Amino acid sequence: MARFNLRATKSRTTSPVASTGATAVTHEGGPGHLRDARSELFLLAVANFVSQQTFYETGEARDGRFAALVRGLAVEDPEWTAGLLGWLRGEGGMRTASVVGAAEYVKARLDVGAAGGPSNRQVVASVLLRPDEPGELLGYWTSMYGRNVPKPVKRGIADAVRRLYSGKSLLKYDTASKGYRFGDILNLVHAAPDPAKPWQGELFRYALDRRHHPDTAVPPAGDRVLSAHRELMALPVEERRAVVLAPDGAERLAGAGLTWEALAGWLQGPMDKEAWEAVIPSMGPMALVCNLRNFDEAGVSDEVAASVAAKISDPEVVAKSRQFPFRYLAAYQHAPSLRWSYPLEKALGHSLANVPALGGRTLILVDRSGSMWSPLSDRSKLNRADAAAIFGTALALRAADADLVEFGTDSARVKYRAGESVLKILERFGDLGGTNTAEAVRKYYRGHDRVLIVTDEQASHHYGGDPTALVPADVPVYTWNLAGYRVGHGPSGTDNRHVFAGLTDAAFRMVPLLEAGRSANWPWV
Repeated sequence: MARFNLRATKSRTTSPVASTGATAVTHEGGPGHLRDARSELFLLAVANFVSQQTFYETGEARDGRFAALVRGLAVEDPEWTAGLLGWLRGEGGMRTASVVGAAEYVKARLDVGAAGGPSNRQVVASVLLRPDEPGELLGYWTSMYGRNVPKPVKRGIADAVRRLYSGKSLLKYDTASKGYRFGDILNLVHAAPDPAKPWQGELFRYALDRRHHPDTAVPPAGDRVLSAHRELMALPVEERRAVVLAPDGAERLAGAGLTWEALAGWLQGPMDKEAWEAVIPSMGPMALVCNLRNFDEAGVSDEVAASVAAKISDPEVVAKSRQFPFRYLAAYQHAPSLRWSYPLEKALGHSLANVPALGGRTLILVDRSGSMWSPLSDRSKLNRADAAAIFGTALALRAADADLVEFGTDSARVKYRAGESVLKILERFGDLGGTNTAEAVRKYYRGHDRVLIVTDEQASHHYGGDPTALVPADVPVYTWNLAGYRVGHGPSGTDNRHVFAGLTDAAFRMVPLLEAGRSANWPWV
């Protein structure tokens, strides 16, 4: 009699974030499951704004756990760890965590004399993608391990310097507020100019002169941006406003690399309508998003506002900026003018391009408990509760048939209509106290084809055990972890129980993959 070769038979899929079988308690004392070191580091890395305190962990404890995991795996599994760090900085968009991770990778391997695997130099260079990041890595290394910087770190930074330093980046990032100026970094790592960039030798000389002899430093004659900048700096203060008001003012400011941050200081006056309208054409998309309220307060024209709206909502611009979706929610909350609401709604939608259109019936549970309300960083008012609501709502709107539920101590359905604005639906979510995930599953699971839970997994001992056990074993349950704590609320990695993570929608690629009967791997493999 046939037992296995049946039409209804599904292949047994696996996913990378895997539990070990060992148990522990959550931060709230509830029963939980431990994950292997790679899974723990991945979940922590994609949610970790370095030095930021979360509801249950101090910044120091969280950073210590992150560094310890990186150091251990850098020796035990250097290929995987190097892959994580490169992906984390690139597609993952986590700047600081990747820089810290690369430094700890190198330190651990140097300490034990490890050989083989990706080189320390390669790993350092792989996480430095913006011109200010060589200084960030040096700042971290010297604050943790002193001023004796090992050769692999210097060489990796030198590789990045040759790739990243230009006249424009010098003007934007080589500022007096930095502990390591471009000239300091060049002195320390002795970066030779890139042979394919014949102008870079003179640029390096100028960076050194700017650092050590700023009053007499002369930019390279062939660098039009630096020369134009020097010309603007030499203008008497009383003549500078005329540049802004001139028909070619926007072109002159852009050609001189004068950023919006620097413009007010250069003018020595307010950022009024004319100043903003002159610098807006050269501003990047996220600088525009962060300044929408300032544009309104200054009274920029409808024509200029329309150009801003078009740029920030352009799908290619949004994709290239690789910004987290909640950045657009922050802008919407900070600048609620009607002329920005639709462009921000479109931009948020574009930033969620990977959300799958799930068939069948889906139960989506969004954690709105107290532990989800701590800020994502000390510079942001945004929190994991709102990030969870963004992702849950986007899933519901794309799904064929979804029940969207918010939960905490209690739980409730969140009403929505097909095609409705994500930002409007978010206004219906509340603050629901504790973390009774199990009761929400028990109350709302009614034969759905899948369950997705967006949460920090920290259920209390008052609220029972594994919430995923309340769903039949043949129904997939996907937990999207937004905090990266050590203990999870259920097993994962096999048997229709899967965990993924991050603050973008990229993880959702796993859902249709797993449901097609294919196992999923780490995103960089």
